[in-house]
This record gives sequence, structure tokens and C-alpha cells, in this order.
Amino acid sequence: MGRSQETFSKKENAKKRLQKKREKEQRRDEKRQSAGSNKGKSLDDMLAYVDENGNITTTPPDPKKLKVVSAEEIMISTPKLEDIEDANGARTGRVAYYNESKGYGFINDSSSGERIFFHVNDLTEPIAEENRVEFTVVKGLRGLQASAVKKIG
Repeated sequence: MGRSQETFSKKENAKKRLQKKREKEQRRDEKRQSAGSNKGKSLDDMLAYVDENGNITTTPPDPKKLKVVSAEEIMISTPKLEDIEDANGARTGRVAYYNESKGYGFINDSSSGERIFFHVNDLTEPIAEENRVEFTVVKGLRGLQASAVKKIG
């Protein structure tokens, strides 16, 4: 007589496979039931609103608190360089960084606070860091660039 080909470990592995299969079917059924409950929702239940701070909420905004904004008030672009130059003409600022050996530096514009690049070729006289300067703004290859930079005071 021969021994049974089914050992204890084979029986245990088969039990584990069956258990996993049952658990998977149970999870699948639960997902189907929860997905089915969403199908009956109304449009109002599915809508989301954005409040004045940009947060998503489920409550609609109060019509009494709404601000009326005209289309003319909304600015969606930056002013053109010509507009900046015409409005400001010559600008003033302070040299924030200057590297004489490499021949370039940056000026902190006193009116707008932005940092503007300049090259040694655009200087009308020698300058150093922390000098107050007067300059005009032109469009360079990589953005705004100062030209006709001269020391004041």
C-alpha cells in the first residue's frame, strides 16, 4: 500500500488559497455595494464650491456676501516694457552685487524692489557695491537689463 500523496503542508496551502479567494470576493462585493450607493446621489450632493480663500467646500456661497468684479478690473498680463520706461524714465537704485573681474552685477531698484542685471559695457563711469546709481531699463536677452548706469551722490 502506498502513502497518500497529500501531505499536511499541501493541505494547509490549499486552505490558505481558498481563504484568500473568499476574502478577495468579499472585498469585491463591498466595493460594488459602496459604488452602487453613489449612483443615487443628486447633482447638488456632488457639487463642490470654492470659498473666498480658495478652499473647496460643500456649502454654496452666500449671495449677500458676493463681491461684484468687473472684467476691466482683472489684469491678466504684465505691463509692456515701453509702458514701464515711459512711466518711470530714469530709475534709481543701489548696486547690490558687482564682480569687476567678470564684468557684471545687479542693481536693487528702489521704486519696484526688483533686481536688475547690468554689464560693465553699460556703465558710464566706474562704480562699486553699495553705490547709489541712476539707470534706464531695456529688454535684454534674458529679461530686464540696466543701461546707461551712472553713479549719483
